[in-house]
Amino acid sequence: MARRLRTLGTTSDDGKCPTLYEDIDSGDIVVQGYVLSDPDDVRQMEHVLPGESFVVVPRELLTRYAPRE
Repeated sequence: MARRLRTLGTTSDDGKCPTLYEDIDSGDIVVQGYVLSDPDDVRQMEHVLPGESFVVVPRELLTRYAPRE
């Protein structure tokens, strides 16, 4: 079943990423952003499970729109 997402906010002026969304049913936060794909960056990540990926999120987006609960 598809998630029902609500846009929390974006720091993009032209409608492109990055953007934060909330899953209306679970309260999970979904992040849209540019994929972190540089091998040197990815090698520094810990406890990576199969199927996981990484996106870059500007600090301003999180401090402005991330839920505080």
